[in-house]
Amino acid sequence: MLMLPFDAQGRAPATLTDPFPRPSVDYDRALRLADFAVAAVLLVVLAPLFLLIALLIVASDGKSPLFAQCRLGQHGRVFACWKFRTMVPDADQRLAGLLATTSLDWRLRHKLAADPRVTWLGRLLRRSSLDELPQLANVLIGDMSLVGVRPIVAAEVARYGRHFADYCRQRPGLTGVWQVNGRSMTTYRRRLACDRVMARRRSPNLYARILIATIPTVFLARGAC
Repeated sequence: MLMLPFDAQGRAPATLTDPFPRPSVDYDRALRLADFAVAAVLLVVLAPLFLLIALLIVASDGKSPLFAQCRLGQHGRVFACWKFRTMVPDADQRLAGLLATTSLDWRLRHKLAADPRVTWLGRLLRRSSLDELPQLANVLIGDMSLVGVRPIVAAEVARYGRHFADYCRQRPGLTGVWQVNGRSMTTYRRRLACDRVMARRRSPNLYARILIATIPTVFLARGAC
């Protein structure tokens, strides 16, 4: 796990709220080139796995294997974030009723700890993080990066407050500080602190450290739900 200096309340230390210089144009170009190259290779290598997962989802309920949700990217631009579908087809319609009895989990993490809308296959995909593999296509076309802040929906902007500007400074990532520091087991407040670290301390070193730390996080299913 990539350990970061949060305090007991899950807040970033004061030094992380100070302005940091923006990465250079050369760094941004090199990052984009690395993202494109790695995503292209992985999409080709993992194509058989993509096909297998898609067939299993279709076989389970006959519906589309992919799910696209509108997320906010760099500069607040809206894009379609792709995932393998892990929930029942009418998941959005069921959410309102569930929040009436499980609102605490939603307030703390913007997730439901034991979401009954998730299918049995969806639980396996989420625990292994395989459900997020289609986001490699988002990386390829430039909506996302391999490493960055976690992509959010418009309803979450109010919870970011003034820190939404930090979120908008970079592309959302397949992995990032939050993903290697507890993921769904952390509070939303800590997640905001992770995003500020990611936005303000961007560097090749942090990029590489997070990619390396992601490997055991995924294989050991740390913080997955």
